[in-house]
Amino acid sequence: MRAPDLSRYCAGGRHPGAAFDEMCAQTGDVRPHWTYLDQALRALGPQALAARQRDITRLLRDDGASYNVYNAPEGPGHPWGLDPIPLLLSSEEWATVESGLLQRVELLNLILADLYGPRSLLRKGLLPPELIYAHQGFVRPCATAERATLPRLTLYAADLVRGPDGVMRIINDRTQAPSGVGYALENRTVMAKAMPSLFREAHPHRLARFFRVLRGALASLAVRDTDEPRIVVWTPGALNETYFEHVYLASYLGYTLVEGADLTVRDGRVWLRALSGLEPVDVILRRVDALYCDPLELRPDSRLGVAGLVEAVRRGSVAVANPLGGGVLENPGLMPFLPRLAKHFFGHELRLPSVATWWCGQASERDHVLANLEHLVIRPINRGMGNAPPVFGDRLSKDELAQWRARIRRHPYLYVG
Repeated sequence: MRAPDLSRYCAGGRHPGAAFDEMCAQTGDVRPHWTYLDQALRALGPQALAARQRDITRLLRDDGASYNVYNAPEGPGHPWGLDPIPLLLSSEEWATVESGLLQRVELLNLILADLYGPRSLLRKGLLPPELIYAHQGFVRPCATAERATLPRLTLYAADLVRGPDGVMRIINDRTQAPSGVGYALENRTVMAKAMPSLFREAHPHRLARFFRVLRGALASLAVRDTDEPRIVVWTPGALNETYFEHVYLASYLGYTLVEGADLTVRDGRVWLRALSGLEPVDVILRRVDALYCDPLELRPDSRLGVAGLVEAVRRGSVAVANPLGGGVLENPGLMPFLPRLAKHFFGHELRLPSVATWWCGQASERDHVLANLEHLVIRPINRGMGNAPPVFGDRLSKDELAQWRARIRRHPYLYVG
C-alpha cells in the first residue's frame, strides 16, 4: 500500500484542478475546523498513516464489514472501505445542513401523506399526475380510504454534493429503505480503535443519540399497548448489497433479524414464526423494496414478501418503517417542484437546494434537455428502470445522443436532466 502524500495538503495554495478545496481556503490557509486534524496528520507522517490504514482494513475484515456488489467478478462480500482521513464539516455548516434536511424531510412527509391520502396536490395541479402514477414507487394498493393512518417516514437519507460555489445541494433523496446508518456506526467504531487519540481529541458529534431516538421512534409506531413491542429488521437475505448493515443494526438495536419466510399473516396481523410458536409483530424495520413485500397485492413473482402484509398495514395491525409507498419520493422528477411545494406548505424557500433538475414531462423543460443533452446527466425517474445507471451526455457519441433524444421524445415523462 502506498503511503498517502501529505504534501498535497495546502502546499502554498489550492491543489491543481480542484473545484472546491474542503481543507484549504483560496488563500492556501487551512480552514479553522481542519486545523487540529491537519496538525495531527503532519505529526503522524505518511508511513504511520499508511500503517493506520492497514489497521483499519484489518479491523473491518475482522468485523466482516462488507458491501455486496451484484455480478462482481470476485463474487459477493466486497470488503467495506474506509479512508483514515475523514471529510470534516464545521459545526456551523453542519447546523445549516441539518436545518435544511429537517425542513426537507418534513416537506416530503407532507407530500407522502397527501399522495396516499386526499391527493390534493394532484387535484390543484401542484404536481402532475403522470409524474406520480408512472413511478414504480407509488404503491396503488396503499392509496385507499381503508388505510388506518397516513404514512410517515421514519428514516430519511440524502446524497449531498458540493458545487464549485461551495454550496451543498441534494442530488438524491433516499426514502424507500435508506441504508448507511449501520456503516456510519461501524466507521466510528473502527476509527476509535485505529486512531484513538486523534478521534477523541477531534470531538466528533456522537451517534448514540441518533440511535436512541430511532429506537424510540420505532417503538412509538406500535399499535399494541405494550411496554416492549416486538420490532424486527426485515432483510431480503445474505446476498443483498447491505446485508452486513442489516445484521449489524439488528444486533446493535436488539431486534430480531428476519426474512420473509420467518413472517406470516393470520387474521389480519403479522406473526413471527418462533420455536415457541407464533409471536405477534408490532413494527417492521423494512429493508426490502416495497414492490417485493407482498406477492398477493404487489409483485406476484416475489419470493421475498409476506402474503397479506398490505392488508395488515391497511388495518393498522402492524407498522412498517419506512412505510410501503415511501419510494415514490425517490423520484428525481419531484425535485423541480419542491421549491413551489415548500412555499405552498411553509410559505418560504427551501433551506437546502436540490441540484438543478429539469423534468422532461413539461414541454419547455423537455426542449431545454434536448437542446443541452451533451452538457447534462440523464436519469430515468424510476431508479430501477432496466438497472440503467445515469447517462452522462458529454460521454455520448453523436449517434448515441440522437438515440437518447428519440427515447426522451417517445416517453418524456420518464426522464429528467
